Amino acid sequence: MTTNNSKKVVTRFAPSPTGFLHIGGVRTALFAYLWARKKSGTFILRIEDTDKSREVAGSMAHIEECLHWLGLHWDFGPDTPGPFGSCLQSERLAVYHSYAQKLADAGLAYPDPYTEDEVAAFRSVAEANKKPFLYRNHRPTTLGVWDGKSALRLKTPEIKRYRWHDMVRGDLEAGEEALDDFVLVKADGYPTYNFAHIVDDHEMGVTHVIRGEEFISSTPRFLSLYDALGLPPPAFATMPPIQNDEKTKKLSKRDGAKDILEYRADGYLPEAMVNFLALIGWNPGGEQEVYTLEELVAHFDLVKVQKSGGAFNEDKLLWMNKEHIKKLSRDSAEENVLAYLPENLRAQAVADRTRFKKIVPTITERISTFGEIRTLAEAGEFDYFFSAPTVTREQLKTTEFLPQVIQTVEGMDVNAFTTENLKQALWDFATEKGRGNVLWPMRYALTGKEKSPDPFTIASLLGKDETLRRLHHAANL
Repeated sequence: MTTNNSKKVVTRFAPSPTGFLHIGGVRTALFAYLWARKKSGTFILRIEDTDKSREVAGSMAHIEECLHWLGLHWDFGPDTPGPFGSCLQSERLAVYHSYAQKLADAGLAYPDPYTEDEVAAFRSVAEANKKPFLYRNHRPTTLGVWDGKSALRLKTPEIKRYRWHDMVRGDLEAGEEALDDFVLVKADGYPTYNFAHIVDDHEMGVTHVIRGEEFISSTPRFLSLYDALGLPPPAFATMPPIQNDEKTKKLSKRDGAKDILEYRADGYLPEAMVNFLALIGWNPGGEQEVYTLEELVAHFDLVKVQKSGGAFNEDKLLWMNKEHIKKLSRDSAEENVLAYLPENLRAQAVADRTRFKKIVPTITERISTFGEIRTLAEAGEFDYFFSAPTVTREQLKTTEFLPQVIQTVEGMDVNAFTTENLKQALWDFATEKGRGNVLWPMRYALTGKEKSPDPFTIASLLGKDETLRRLHHAANL
């Protein structure tokens, strides 16, 4: 079958505003974006809001926020109409009615003459005879004139076997049983998905439809409508499903599939989420696993998308987020840490920006998501960076060697007060006297914690003066 192979690649992501954006939908949007950018083409965000009974208030804004967070910026969308007009289907009703009228005038569509009860009766007879219910078996012999106010059905132009090529799944086909006279325009004047998306894809010049596998079974119906309209279909690329971690079934809310913005709230980086989702079902080859968005665009190819599903592995996502935290610039790391610090610590960090900048690398080394900062902060893990801890004689265990530690620290050059120099100055002494006897009291005196980064790191972050203040206080207990 001939497809629309225009030179300029145009892709679209076309969600319905019926709730939060699922992980699978985000991955579809990502692949559509990558293919468009790879080919220097156009990426469209189209909102398919023709089913008003299922629409959830705020969903469209939520979808836009998700894509913006991930860096998947569209060329045309709800806020940026294209040369074809609005990207909101509810604002394109005149376009659909124009196409519907052409089909009706050509005898390829007809007003639905039956009531719901009559259709239910037809269905019951088919079920009793153990046959599939096909509306075309009850098509009226005389097609009425459509007044634009009643439901309109396609008169399937030809009952035949359809064959088509999918860029991911290869050559596919389906028989006559897949075809039927489906509704194009509902009685309320709104088009069905089956009709509207085909009209819009043509009007918007879409060359590649990147979609979920749930649409494969409907493809013969879509192709019959392309035939009726005399339009070449676009290229189809069907995405593999995203499965749960055990790869036993498609990921769902029951498996913990979350709203994508929940990951933002948990302190995941958008770069990590994009990287992670790109590698579920797509294998660029080679050993590299950590990619920037620009690198993903450069490497992406629809023909390398896999047929089989890939697992949503939370541990892998956590690892990948850690890797992307390591790649952050100093300014970005500081900005993220500051955003997740509790208000009291944030105020202290802003007041003592010099010390805050010094401790950021130590904080980022301890976390895999920025959300973990909240948990650590609630446990008091960062208090000692900003204020002296409460230290007890019992917890110190011994102060026997603190005077020698203090003497060594006092003798160090303030400009060379680094982790490495502190370790070099104290390590042999600690080894000789017992590291637990020397380093434990030193660390506890500085932090008041049983667990913390090593005392050399802590001292270098606090600075010479504050380190000596805390050591003298502990030694005098």
